[in-house]
Amino acid sequence: MSYAGKDFANSFRTVRKNTIQIAEDIPESSYSFSPAPDLRTVGQMLTHIAVSSRIFEELNKTPRLTTLVGFDFLGLRDRLLAEEAKPRTKAEIIDFLRTEGDRFASWMETVTPEILAEEVTDADGKTVRTRFERLLAAKEHEMHHRAQLMLIERQLGIVPHITRQMNERLAQMRAAKA
Repeated sequence: MSYAGKDFANSFRTVRKNTIQIAEDIPESSYSFSPAPDLRTVGQMLTHIAVSSRIFEELNKTPRLTTLVGFDFLGLRDRLLAEEAKPRTKAEIIDFLRTEGDRFASWMETVTPEILAEEVTDADGKTVRTRFERLLAAKEHEMHHRAQLMLIERQLGIVPHITRQMNERLAQMRAAKA
């Protein structure tokens, strides 16, 4: 089986859809909540998720870098942090998640298996990874932060939508069995 950009795009869209559901479930009054000092607030984390796909696109789209030796990671980080720092309402953050996710997934659809097989050298000049591994990290990164948001939902007294859906399926199975 060959894994192509369309597969990545579909998988990423599912992850983003779930992130947007969490963003919708958390009330705007809780967007300023931070689970601990010096950690991102809910709004900051959602904005971080929205803008982070740009990292993977910048490193893998145009030009498709074959080495990260000498890449200006600090400059990229500064640009992303500046974007994250822009004040946004809940509605603006959700729209940002949607538009950035759609833009990234649309590009991912164009990535061929040959491109995914390309090797890229890390900034250390030694470690080599495929573009497949690098792009998979975009989804892994979002899921990492989404897990944090699900725990924050619990702290705010919100049952995460995935848990609600599972409980509904279990109730249906129990009802069908009765």
